[in-house]
Amino acid sequence: MEILNCKGVRFSLTGINGTRANQLVKIGSQHQRVGRARSVTCCEYSPDPASKKHERYQQQPQNVDLPELHPKNKKKPFPVPIKKMLQASRKDKRLAQMRIEKPLEPPKNGLLLPELVPVAYEVLDNWKILIRGISQLLNVVTVYGCRKCPQVHVGPVGHQIQDCYGSGSQRRNSHHSWVRGSINDVLIPIESYHLFDPFGRRVKHDTRFDFDRIPAIVELCIQAGVDLPQYPTRRRTAPVRMIGKKVIDRGGVVDEPKPHRSEDCISLLAELDTFSNQQGQSPVPSNVKEHAERTLKAYCDVRRGVAQLMSKYTVKACGYCSEVHIGPWGHNVKLCGAFKHQWRDGKHGWQDAVVDEVIPPNYVWHVPDPAGPPLRSSLRSFYGKAPAVVELCVQAGAEIPEEYRPMMRTDIIIPDPDEARMAA
Repeated sequence: MEILNCKGVRFSLTGINGTRANQLVKIGSQHQRVGRARSVTCCEYSPDPASKKHERYQQQPQNVDLPELHPKNKKKPFPVPIKKMLQASRKDKRLAQMRIEKPLEPPKNGLLLPELVPVAYEVLDNWKILIRGISQLLNVVTVYGCRKCPQVHVGPVGHQIQDCYGSGSQRRNSHHSWVRGSINDVLIPIESYHLFDPFGRRVKHDTRFDFDRIPAIVELCIQAGVDLPQYPTRRRTAPVRMIGKKVIDRGGVVDEPKPHRSEDCISLLAELDTFSNQQGQSPVPSNVKEHAERTLKAYCDVRRGVAQLMSKYTVKACGYCSEVHIGPWGHNVKLCGAFKHQWRDGKHGWQDAVVDEVIPPNYVWHVPDPAGPPLRSSLRSFYGKAPAVVELCVQAGAEIPEEYRPMMRTDIIIPDPDEARMAA
């Protein structure tokens, strides 16, 4: 039985039957329990499927949990289940024992995937728009960074939430020591080694200075089909052949050409790197809201395009630190100083990477009212979080994307400190 009220809320009556043992009787030669039946009728609440709020709730949840900090004394979880990794390893081992060549499809065999070449060019163009947009928005919206910890805050005044765990935090009662931030605090730079041939010689510890370090997104786009004269790369016409983990045919050895270093090339490199786009060097945009909308769209497009490229091209990440490598296997540089690096002789623990490791979101506290009082520790359970780029663009006038509304907790009204004590 269903009842529909005037507010579009649907109630249904549900019957629950059960038995309750009340006495012990003797039937034949054995004792058995005899129960009496009972029924309970309860009222079940469910929103009307025809209502618009119910449709929006099905698409996006009202609130989601805030992202947790990964502990430094633990390894990152594997993005692929270990059982699937072991099954693939056993299959490759059986083929290698029978001397059967491993079946490889593009781009795993070194050939380009033609349908992803336009995606790579689009990602690189959006990456330029994103860097240029953030550097200009920093002249409008203030960004702070803590001296003692990697915390970042976007707003006119630094927050007063006591969550600093850096050096000397006990003397400051876990308060942050804020200084003016830069674009590297909003968009964390993740670099990797540029390889002329990803299937060629591996980067060793002694030869690490022979390879350039460029943003990981740029290196991913280059291997996906983008041609930059500053960073030449090998385009294969014949596939790579492998038996097990051994490469039996890589198409011969090709000498790496010298990169071009003209003035045009240097100016193009400045558009791809965050270190050359610091605060104060870019002009203030004329239409701030439109510029923020364009920057936020470029950020979402970059993440979407990188996820599409990573679904085909191999990207490795260290399970202990933030090092990322674009290629079929990781490098041998011994510069990992994270948890238990002494046991690994400084080598990285390579595993498959996820999108958040190539372009970290860098979550910050969401400021509902930039003109209001600073955020307090007593009200931190009512605040939400968002990626630093999203928070920067939202405070500059951009509309909040639907995918970030649950985490930013835009539907929660921030109470007064006295009212927060009475909240459940």
